[in-house]
Amino acid sequence: MMIRKPAKLLLNLLSVAILSSGFAQFTFAGPIDTAHLIEADARSANLERVQVLLSQDAVAEQLQQLGVDESAVAERLQSMTAAELVALEWQLEEGIAGGSAIGVIGTVFLVLIILELVGVTDIFKAF
Repeated sequence: MMIRKPAKLLLNLLSVAILSSGFAQFTFAGPIDTAHLIEADARSANLERVQVLLSQDAVAEQLQQLGVDESAVAERLQSMTAAELVALEWQLEEGIAGGSAIGVIGTVFLVLIILELVGVTDIFKAF
């Protein structure tokens, strides 16, 4: 029994289609949530700031004295969550060179207000 040429071509194409259907790759895509996008952006910004803080000479020297490997630090930073990165960034900023200037100014202002209320100083005179 002889198969005609167009039928043979169709049979070959159908065979290839059936065989290659098992190799199909499926990708499930969906909408990106705005909160997720903002969180990812904030995490990358926090990660960058923490890396800048860790690259300072005083911090790098302290890590080296403690025997911490730089590759281990980089690996750990990549696995940290956004909340952990924020907490680490805050601790590093407070620990380096006495903390932030805003905290010092706030503390001085709070002390002056307490001294005024107690009556030790007379900063706010009545005119």
